[in-house]
Amino acid sequence: MATILLIGASRGLGLGLAGEYLSRGWNVIATARDPAKAKGLTELSAKHGGKLRIEKFDVTDPKAPRALRTTLGETKLEVLFVVAGQSSQGYVPIDQVPPDVAAQEFLINSVAPPTVAEGLLPLLAPGGTVVFMTSRLGSLALSDGGMELYNASKAALNMLAIGFAKRHADHRVILMHPGWVRTDMGGENAPLDIPTSVKGMANVIEFQAKGTGITYVDYTGAKIPW
Repeated sequence: MATILLIGASRGLGLGLAGEYLSRGWNVIATARDPAKAKGLTELSAKHGGKLRIEKFDVTDPKAPRALRTTLGETKLEVLFVVAGQSSQGYVPIDQVPPDVAAQEFLINSVAPPTVAEGLLPLLAPGGTVVFMTSRLGSLALSDGGMELYNASKAALNMLAIGFAKRHADHRVILMHPGWVRTDMGGENAPLDIPTSVKGMANVIEFQAKGTGITYVDYTGAKIPW
């Protein structure tokens, strides 16, 4: 039975993805910084029993990947999806963002995802897929400024993912834009609900998993210009 590891699944799109993959019969390993507070995952676990495994993981902890590898032992993954990210400054111009805040957002959004994937790669089955949650706001071709720090951090993630993909050419790498979704980050005015986004993403991952190389797409499978 196929297994997916979702890094950052305590709420929002990560939690939605956990539910979607469970509904498809997958085994799901979902991480949270504090599993004791991950109420949504706890409720899913009660409903799906042994198909959902909840693990503690903090993307800013450099020891976390090795610890999780040890915990999961011989487990093999078909999909590794790094979902975790943040948008802390909205439309604040970059010159008004404190340097330590900017550094933390780049760490979480840009540096941590490929670093985490590198550390967890031994768990990935041959031909397995790595997915990074990015955004169309990271596209230089489409950018209109706006959320300057967030946009720049996602553009940096896209660039680092290219390097990751070149080092691991035997795996498929997907940069995934989930759409503008009604979550804590997306806000209540977003046009998409979580079920629509996660179902689309799961379909795209299934289709895109065939082959190798890197692709930058949205939840419908449409390609996004770099």
